[in-house]
Amino acid sequence: MVDIASSLKSLFAAEREARRIHDELTEAASADRRALMTQLAGIIAEAKELDDELEGAVRLVAAARLLGELEGPDVVDALIDVLNAPLPEARSEAGEQLQGLAYDRFKEVALGVERALKRLGVGSPALVELPYLLVDIPEGGVSKLLSAFLAHADADAVAAAIETLVILGDASVAKQLLPLQGDRRVSVIGEDDEQNEVTVGELAIEALEMLRNRDA
Repeated sequence: MVDIASSLKSLFAAEREARRIHDELTEAASADRRALMTQLAGIIAEAKELDDELEGAVRLVAAARLLGELEGPDVVDALIDVLNAPLPEARSEAGEQLQGLAYDRFKEVALGVERALKRLGVGSPALVELPYLLVDIPEGGVSKLLSAFLAHADADAVAAAIETLVILGDASVAKQLLPLQGDRRVSVIGEDDEQNEVTVGELAIEALEMLRNRDA
């Protein structure tokens, strides 16, 4: 039988130790930032390939939390790499940290997203996650940044961008949606238990209609 009191003490002790090490590593960034970032890049790449999903999630979540305390283009790229992991828990943490950075340093994150659009290919989870993270950022450049997703080869990324552009309600993006009306690429939308296939063209047509109604 589990000794609940003892286990709670151990849990609290482990949390205190984790916070101490986290602070220690954050301070280390001031002394040797390049070494820390090099180590983190290697850890992220290795963790994404582990067969042990729990261990992979532990490493990626810890890395994302640490990255959230730092700043710079390489930090944004590293967080997007975590967001591109196949593990939902890791993506959730990376997304939260990226959103926090975007609120404080939107331009830095925006440039990282633009780089991601160039370096990430079809099937990259981050391309689908990013639009939903960006749509909540109160910056005038969000609409333009989301519009850049419309030119990507990944149908799911395009679908996510269309949906978030409708949420923003910016009718000025209509001219970029018009060429997509005949796009036959298929995207899977919805939650796991209620997924539906829809073409990019169908989404674009629906989005245009919704934007026109809002603008009326």
